[in-house]
This record gives sequence, C-alpha cells and structure tokens, in this order.
Amino acid sequence: MTMSADSTLAPELPPEIRRRFPFSSRFMRVNGHRMHYIDEGVGDPVLLLHGNPTWSFLYRKFIPRIVAAGLRVIAPDHIGFGLSDRPAREHDFSLENHIANLAEFIRRLGLQRLTVVCQDWGGPTGLACAVLNPAAVKGIVVMNTWAWPEPTAFHSAIFPWRMMHAPVVGPYLFQRRNILVERGLYLSVVHRERFLAEALPAYRFAMPDYDSRLLTRVFPRLIPLRSDDRSAATMRWLEQSLRDMKIPALIVWGKEEIVFPAECAQRFKTLLPHAKGPFWVTGSHFLQEDSPEEICGHILEFLRDQGGGRRA
Repeated sequence: MTMSADSTLAPELPPEIRRRFPFSSRFMRVNGHRMHYIDEGVGDPVLLLHGNPTWSFLYRKFIPRIVAAGLRVIAPDHIGFGLSDRPAREHDFSLENHIANLAEFIRRLGLQRLTVVCQDWGGPTGLACAVLNPAAVKGIVVMNTWAWPEPTAFHSAIFPWRMMHAPVVGPYLFQRRNILVERGLYLSVVHRERFLAEALPAYRFAMPDYDSRLLTRVFPRLIPLRSDDRSAATMRWLEQSLRDMKIPALIVWGKEEIVFPAECAQRFKTLLPHAKGPFWVTGSHFLQEDSPEEICGHILEFLRDQGGGRRA
C-alpha cells in the first residue's frame, strides 16, 4: 500500500504497471467521493482529462514530457474510473455531477493559469469547467471529443452502439464481458500490438469485476441521441457557451479516429475560430496511446506561445 496526499492508502499497483506509471498517488474527497489524481512538477498547471473506459494511466507518456518543460501536470481519474471511488448509484454518474466534481477539484487545488487538455468525456467535463471559470483558464486543448447535443454516426448506428444499450445486452456486454476494455480499446488504437503489451493490463486492473465497470455502461447512455435525452440540455448550453469563449485553444485530432470523425474537428474550428489547428496525428480514438510524443510537441509549442514552459 502507498500513502497518498490525504493520508489514505492507495491501492498498490502491480510491478509491471507501476514500472510504466511511476507517479505518486494523491487523493481528494470531492462531493462525498474520493478522487485519485497525479500531481507532478512545478509551474503553470496542465490538467489532463481522460474518458471512458480509461484513467490517468492514459497520460503516462505525457506527464514526464510536460514536467520536463517546466510545467505542473495534474491528471485526475473521474469518479467511477481508475483508482477513484466507484459509487453504486447511477445518479452519481450524471454529466452534471461529473462537471461539478471536476469544478470542485479545480477549486480545491486553487488552480490558476490552467491549461485544460481533454479527450472523449474529458471534453464535455473540462470545457464546461473552462466556461464556468474562464478567469482561471489560459488555454484549452481538444482531442477526439465533442461539445454539442447531436450524436455522431458512430453513436447513432443501431449496430453495435444502440444494441449495446438494450436492458439485458447492455449490462452483459459492458459489465459482465467488459467489452470497452477487452475490445473497444484495442479497436480504438493504431499500434495494437504495443497497446496489448504496454497498456491493456493497466486498464484491466482498474476494472476487475462487474460492479467496478458500472460507469462504462452508464457513460454511453449519457450521450444524447434525441433532443430530450438526459444531458442534451447541458450539451446545448455547452455548445452555445463555447461560441462566446475567447480562451486560446488548440485542436489535435487522430487521423484514424472513428468515434468523432474529422468533421468533429472542423466543427470545433467553427465553434472556436481563433483555435490553432486542427493538427492531425497518427491515432484512432485513444490517440494518446498512438502518438504521445507528437501530441506533446503540439501542446508544448502552444503553451510556449501562451507564455508557459521553457523554450527549447
């Protein structure tokens, strides 16, 4: 067991995972739940936000590169993922609650001059926090995500996405079979053999049993498919709010992305016409696994332009 920042005990990672993720675990109680996070380096903070079904391990190759550039890196696990608490009630996993958790986390750490880097569900949560507290945010980086109520073709398709939400099929596939970890991740990277060797064990470790996988089933159901669906109003508010946001922005997208295809990157460019990019990198949905060095290069150049980090 490892002592964390709030004097609680963090789960001991297996040696093969710890070797790839050698960072100190910290914990913060946020809205009644314990949130795990990594906090490394000094300087202006960079907040790295993951989605479903990953955790801060996704950014293991980002953290040392950004710290070496003279910046502070903070990578939390959303409540329900990674080493954070796993509430048993689905209500705890609403989009609004996730936004509230992240906003409280940022407030409690007193983060200023913050750069928010977001992918997948890190997009709606992180961008919402930037909208709610723009004075604390100096930059945003969007990667393979979305911020509007309309679903993509991937999420609208009857097979396989809608089928997986059926009352019996959904729990069986998402929780019993752990389909997002066992198949979804593998199919959403380009360098698959490297992923199997380096990363899959860590994602399996964080989702060891049926109950621990609840959010992998709930999060997809928060994606609005109709105008009156849960989360639709929040996503409409977010899109409208981004139209008025002037925070410097960077768009980085995977060339092989299938969940949020190229037109989503262009839609962000329309929402944020001042944004740099989109810059295209090798990568499917989890582009952090495919092109960490190239993505970090784009992020660090963007941050240097904003007056953060050391010049090369």
